[in-house]
Amino acid sequence: MGDLANSSVEFHPKKQQGSVGGMEVNHAGDFGATLEDLRTLMELRGAEAIQKIQENYTDTESLCQRLKTSPADGLSDNPADLEKRMQVFGQNFIPPKKPKTFLQLVWEALQDVTLIILEIAAIISLGLSFYQPPGEESESCGNVASGAEDEGEAEAGWIEGAAILLSVICVVLVTAFNDWSKEKQFRGLQSRIEQEQRFAVVRNGTVIQIPVADMVVGDVAQVKYGDLLPADGILIQGNDLQIDESSLTGESDHVRKSVDKDPMLLSGTHVMEGSGKMLVTAVGVNSQTGIIFTLLGAGEEEEEKKDKKGKQDGTLENNQNKAKKQDEAVAMEMQPLKSAEGGEVEEKEKKKTNVPKKEKSVLQGKLTKLAVQIGKAGLVMSAITVIILVVYFVIETFVVQGREWLPECTPVYVQYFVKFFIIGVTVLVVAVPEGLPLAVTISLAYSVKKMMKDNNLVRHLDACETMGNATAICSDKTGTLTTNRMTVVQAYTCDQHFNKVPDPEQLNPMVLEMLVSSIAVNSAYTSKIMPPDKEGGLPKQVGNKTECALLGFVLDLKRDYAPVREQIPEEKLYKVYTFNSVRKSMSTVVQLPDGSFRLYSKGASEILLKKCTSILAAGGEKRNFRPRDRDEMVKKVIEPMACDGLRTICVAYRDLPASPQPDWENEADILTDLVCITVVGIEDPVRPEVPDAIKKCQRAGITVRMVTGDNISTARAIAAKCGIIQPGDDFLCIDGKDFNRLIRNEKGEVEQERMDKVWPKLRVLARSSPTDKHTLVKGIIDSTVLEKRQVVAVTGDGTNDGPALKKADVGFAMGIAGTDVAKEASDIILTDDNFSSIVKAVMWGRNVYDSISKFLQFQLTVNVVAVTVAFTGACITQDSPLKAVQMLWVNLIMDTFASLALATEPPTEALLLRKPYGRNNPLISLTMMKNILGHGVYQLIIIFTLLFAGEKIFNIDSGRNAPLHSPPSEHYTIIFNTFVLMQLFNEINARKIHGERNVFDGIFSNPIFCSIVLGTFAMQFVIVQFGGKPFSCAPLNLEQWLWCLFVGLGELLWGQVITTVPTSHLKCLKEAGHGSDEDEVIDEDNPEDEDEIDHAERELRRGQILWFRGLNRIQTQMEVVSTFKRSGSFQGAARRRSSVLSQLHDVTNISTPTHVVLSTANSTGAPGNPSGESIP
Repeated sequence: MGDLANSSVEFHPKKQQGSVGGMEVNHAGDFGATLEDLRTLMELRGAEAIQKIQENYTDTESLCQRLKTSPADGLSDNPADLEKRMQVFGQNFIPPKKPKTFLQLVWEALQDVTLIILEIAAIISLGLSFYQPPGEESESCGNVASGAEDEGEAEAGWIEGAAILLSVICVVLVTAFNDWSKEKQFRGLQSRIEQEQRFAVVRNGTVIQIPVADMVVGDVAQVKYGDLLPADGILIQGNDLQIDESSLTGESDHVRKSVDKDPMLLSGTHVMEGSGKMLVTAVGVNSQTGIIFTLLGAGEEEEEKKDKKGKQDGTLENNQNKAKKQDEAVAMEMQPLKSAEGGEVEEKEKKKTNVPKKEKSVLQGKLTKLAVQIGKAGLVMSAITVIILVVYFVIETFVVQGREWLPECTPVYVQYFVKFFIIGVTVLVVAVPEGLPLAVTISLAYSVKKMMKDNNLVRHLDACETMGNATAICSDKTGTLTTNRMTVVQAYTCDQHFNKVPDPEQLNPMVLEMLVSSIAVNSAYTSKIMPPDKEGGLPKQVGNKTECALLGFVLDLKRDYAPVREQIPEEKLYKVYTFNSVRKSMSTVVQLPDGSFRLYSKGASEILLKKCTSILAAGGEKRNFRPRDRDEMVKKVIEPMACDGLRTICVAYRDLPASPQPDWENEADILTDLVCITVVGIEDPVRPEVPDAIKKCQRAGITVRMVTGDNISTARAIAAKCGIIQPGDDFLCIDGKDFNRLIRNEKGEVEQERMDKVWPKLRVLARSSPTDKHTLVKGIIDSTVLEKRQVVAVTGDGTNDGPALKKADVGFAMGIAGTDVAKEASDIILTDDNFSSIVKAVMWGRNVYDSISKFLQFQLTVNVVAVTVAFTGACITQDSPLKAVQMLWVNLIMDTFASLALATEPPTEALLLRKPYGRNNPLISLTMMKNILGHGVYQLIIIFTLLFAGEKIFNIDSGRNAPLHSPPSEHYTIIFNTFVLMQLFNEINARKIHGERNVFDGIFSNPIFCSIVLGTFAMQFVIVQFGGKPFSCAPLNLEQWLWCLFVGLGELLWGQVITTVPTSHLKCLKEAGHGSDEDEVIDEDNPEDEDEIDHAERELRRGQILWFRGLNRIQTQMEVVSTFKRSGSFQGAARRRSSVLSQLHDVTNISTPTHVVLSTANSTGAPGNPSGESIP
């Protein structure tokens, strides 16, 4: 340190001379360093960087002076100064990529194949309608154009084409608007996440938290364990600082940073250990991450031009990922956490980062597949329709009537063919449920918005719906289940066990002083107790809560820690061993006035007491502390404290000689021979709302497990208070050591079979390391013991929880206590750190799933009916009873509006009363299948009755076999109207999917639904009465309207009839129920690598399935025999995966064979067991 001071003195003259000779000074906005200088400086590392600092600025202090800042007090809070710094050195903000304009989104919506076909057909139809065949020859073309005699009618031929184009435009605009609002919402979410991210800087000598975007060059920032650095800087002072720079360099080893060896800190890197202060030297676009981003941005523009076409569907996700990355200004978002998980994961993750479509969720995957399959069926139907129409027409005209094909009649015939083609396309349009992806988007976006209010900040859309399927939650204890307001309530010191905080008089003054200085010095200086925000409130705890409890203990002993800290400021600390999950303790070394050293240590009592060889007695003198004494202390002091649910912390110290100077790097030698000062019991009360929330989880079929670093007795006591374990249950509470002993084989490898014996009963895992947490989560997710694959949610707040949060199906990070690294790895951030918010997330997740199912039930009914009507109608009467424009209107209401109406149902508590669906649940349950087919039958009977007997019933002209361009008939208008009204009433039926009777239940709590149903009805009225030629509608009279309404209302009554039929009696539906899509489950089961599997592989797998099915049957039979010997239940045996299967699973890493097991299991399941998978 000595030479530092000197160098700064001899530096002043240089500085003045610089400013006299001064061009460059102006250029730097009268700071002594230019943007360019600092930028080049930050590109250097290690020794080079130090050399450069010495050459240009002599040392970091002079650099501080040049940047007009003070290492101790930071910047002044002068707005003008801050503004100026922003102008000269830039803002700490990386501008996001421009969002897509509305027109771009419209262009993308137009790329839809069915729409393109329709547009082409409509344009041809338009073109032909303007062609008038010469009048006198029109007779010779037969009765083909007989309707065109009336001139006015002929002129109206263009209307159909125009109307189709118009409705296409409508559909496109609606889709584009939806995409646009989704993007906007996403950006809103991003900026919200950005504003949430704050960082500690020193201004005017006080530490304040400011939004990352407000940081400027010259700020002195405090970095600590778990931070994600928001800007580049130079370390001014550091304790044991280790940084994970893999996000920039790709090297997974942690880099040690120190003032004299490598002081360069780079934005986007993670602090994995230690703490320190840094001088900010580059922000925003000029920081290392910013530079990478600008390069990426520039590269992108060119690439985009090249493969605009190829990237179409990936772009939105790309944008979102971009925005997401930008918010943390980290180049490769996922990387920092991979190192912990070993190579294979890294590979997978890499793959993932290159695949922009990560935002597609399990549910969206299922739905897209379903939509594709329905689309294929529609395509076949429409092709058949067109072929039948054309063939019939040709035979009728040229064979039966024996006409010639005259050249001048060609346009007339072509016009007919175009009409047939349009009918075919219309069938296709109705068949393809393009509303499905839309429904998911709307539902998820709506939920995400609402979840904000429930303190869930969703970072990945699909997490929201995965949460509805969660079967297990692994929760941290501190802060999630407890209030994270720690207080010392018991202490053992001076040979006495105090059940409440002792009076200072009861303690020996020397012991008291030692205690106060040990706690004051050996805790992060960022931890402090502040006066309460409002009168009569509790004092505010800032920083690490355990340290705050100890500092509060000092205050309770009528002492103050601040003077001690002033006497020994952070810069004077000789060496700090920061807390990490391996050490489970923190130690600080200070140099005493006589040159000798004193080490203060605090940490988990059972770990530190093992290192203590003496203890301070009542008189203040040391006395020996033997292993026997330690065992007694554990029994008499620590266990009773732990059984009250207290965390026990031991505080100790050790004096070390000045010479020979100890080897500070050899930690094991330093941290021995300690003198125990006290053991305190810290209480962290359970949050009042947690027991209730856990009860709800258990009722909803979700197992809550507690994973904590605390000792086992404390953990068990808290778990009992929360209701995680109940007296009389069969459960396991073990600590990390036992856990590893139980699940690892002799070689120390984790074995899934061993894991499967442990986890189902495990409720509390104490003294666990982050690796244990990751192992547990992985073990549960990969397990196949239970008939349902587990979906696991995990909460975490520490940097070391990253791997577990990543591995889990849904990772929850704590918004208040969580480190940036944890937030980065998570899917949902709990803004209030509260367990009960997780229950809300479950409710929303289930609601999303149900909303989609409601929509599916509605949508598929319409599809089945519309396609059947169009197809049979066309085949029998040469003309679809529902015209193209009408079909498009039906498509619009049933796709867009219905998805809006059904996807925005608010969740109810009732959702938590059923078990989770699990991973391989078919989208369309048996009940839904029953509803779809039941309503389909009703609607078809009505429509065909009207089609073939309608004219007799209503006493009107028949609309069948009308010639080309004939005016709209009342007959077909009634059919169209009835059809739409039946859909509207069926939309109300679709609100319930679990066979409930009361379909109106809670309908008024959803204003969107009511307004859409009424709005659609109003529009329908307008279309029928005033739609005229474009909509092929003739106005109806009151009596006809009432009949239509009556038939529509019949839907509600029919719905009650269907509900009465018990699902279990409909054996025939079994296949249809899950045959909805067999492929979807393959992929769904395999969220690890979402790279699509090509068809060859899929065929191969199907072969494997058949082969394994045979094997499996034999094996099941063998298992049955052995199970009966063991007198176990048959069901368990059939559901257990055979070892052959698990081997296959390991080899191919594709979890297909689950179907196989379930198909055999199904034979034993309860009747109508919806989790049974069948194989086509």
